[in-house]
Amino acid sequence: MDAPDQARRLSELYDEVLGGGRATADPRPLVAASWERSLAAAVDPELDAPPVIVDPDVVAALRENHPLQAVLPVLRQTLTTIADEASHIMIITDAQGTILWREGSSEVKRQADRIALSEGAIWSEEKIGTNGMGTSLAVGRPVQIHSAEHLVRRIHEWTCAAAPVHDPDTGKLLGAVDVSGPLRTVHPAMVALVTAAAQLAEGQLKVRMAAADEMLRARNMRHLMALGDAPGALLTPTGRVLAVQPLEWLPDRLVVPDGADRIDLGDGREGLVERLDEGFLLRMPGTPVRRTRPSLRLKLLGSGQPIAIVGGREIALTLRRAELLALLLLQPTGLTAEQLMLQLYGDEGNPTTVRAEMHRLRNLLGGGVLDTKPYRIIADVTGDVTEVQTALRSGDLPKALELYAGPLLARSDAPALRSERDEIDATLRRAILDAGNPDLLWQFAQTSTGAEDLEIFEALATGLPTDDPRRAAVSARLTRLLD
Repeated sequence: MDAPDQARRLSELYDEVLGGGRATADPRPLVAASWERSLAAAVDPELDAPPVIVDPDVVAALRENHPLQAVLPVLRQTLTTIADEASHIMIITDAQGTILWREGSSEVKRQADRIALSEGAIWSEEKIGTNGMGTSLAVGRPVQIHSAEHLVRRIHEWTCAAAPVHDPDTGKLLGAVDVSGPLRTVHPAMVALVTAAAQLAEGQLKVRMAAADEMLRARNMRHLMALGDAPGALLTPTGRVLAVQPLEWLPDRLVVPDGADRIDLGDGREGLVERLDEGFLLRMPGTPVRRTRPSLRLKLLGSGQPIAIVGGREIALTLRRAELLALLLLQPTGLTAEQLMLQLYGDEGNPTTVRAEMHRLRNLLGGGVLDTKPYRIIADVTGDVTEVQTALRSGDLPKALELYAGPLLARSDAPALRSERDEIDATLRRAILDAGNPDLLWQFAQTSTGAEDLEIFEALATGLPTDDPRRAAVSARLTRLLD
């Protein structure tokens, strides 16, 4: 049966079922159940008004904070070109059915505007009845809705296929991926296409989750290590177990209610949870919260002498020792001598040299600061470089600039530290340029990194008020940089 014949038959069935007469056939079970839900939500099949439209500012905020923002490139690559060529549009919704993004054929978008199939419209079953996006969200699986299978008559000239996207961490519904088009564009491969796109999106989210897990583990492993030989675990903010040290059994995920300091481990045992900056530390009753450890403060940013402060005792560091401590600070779970060698020297190094230097460094810093097998910092450590990274991740640019004294170990040629240094400098610079705040730009311009940056001074020349006394200095520096 071709598309027009199928649409005609569905229209006849629609009139029979919803008209209250005697039906010669039944809708698909999926469609029948959706009609029932939609009618129970008081959706009028003769609805002529558009679905609920949210304010553009609300849409912008929803987009900015939505997890699917991160996987837009893979969805565009998978769907948009095909949709454009096949006279379709690609649509991405949130879990409530609000259309956040719409791309594809310009002509089809103009047609879609007539039925408010556009950004900001809510296409849940509760708002506009049976449709690809809303029904997919309702049943949690891929669906195709064709012609008169839509509950609202004014949508009968459309066909759509949609698949839900779930959070790989919590399993919660994030939204739906949809391909819609005029009735004549129906194709049996549409369901397979949106299903593949949704799976790709979930795969990308899983990769990002794994990377975030590794960063969280590296930054917080010291809390678990602080328990010594006592059992405990490191949990993500959603309760997933990231790292464990001797516990007889633990599920993959634990429920940590808001404000709770004790949780059920699922087998009759009770655990104590301590909220960290990221995630939770789980320990068993009777184990100490912390072992007493020496404090270590590392000052590694800027062109000055790198410094280690151990329990209030200030120690000047040679470049090589500062490099070793910087690598261990940035890798809290530890590094072997071979790994340190590669990160310091590349393939030209010798692990014996690293071991000898680590031995001297342990003696210099004193007991309880460094451990071996692998080499790692076991003191209660803080560092200017990691504090800048934390401030950047949280979007606190004033704090990041306050802490930023200059590049990480500017004289170091260690491959791993060069890469880390370049990433920090580039991230800070880009964030400041994007913020466009003249005071932040000026503060960055006073650092060795920003002092020779033409784009920074051009942004200052544009952003400073005409009567700002700093304009003269900016103008002079611009003249010099442009010469």
